[in-house]
Amino acid sequence: MDDRWASVGSDNFNRRSWTHDSELSAVVVDESRSDYNAWAGRLRLTLAAEHLDREIAPGTDDDGLAELMADCLTPEGMLATYRASAERLQAWHDGGRRGTRPPGRLREQAPVDLSLLQRLWATPIYELVHDPDGRPAPLRRRHEF
Repeated sequence: MDDRWASVGSDNFNRRSWTHDSELSAVVVDESRSDYNAWAGRLRLTLAAEHLDREIAPGTDDDGLAELMADCLTPEGMLATYRASAERLQAWHDGGRRGTRPPGRLREQAPVDLSLLQRLWATPIYELVHDPDGRPAPLRRRHEF
């Protein structure tokens, strides 16, 4: 991805989101600066701070933001920081929510393990009701788009 722009969106990775819901994604290009990385990088770090419950003081400049988010300046660092934050919050929940709630808004979502019987009745309902793909029935039957 080119660092001169940022893609921001709320669409989800399912057929309903891409065909029926009024999801919005936008690409923002900042051509007003000679350093194209600044805007997208600031956006990335600001969103990371929000997910980690780190308060950015009003008027914080790029250097101050980089200092606050030093552990998130690389993709590997951001992933490790997200993971550690999610693990602390999950441990707090698993421990009965005792003590001070750790900062952060991230928790791992474990996949639901369905029995064969549950999959047999849930799959058609999911495909027809919850996640329709928007194609007319004849196209769906022929597996065409």
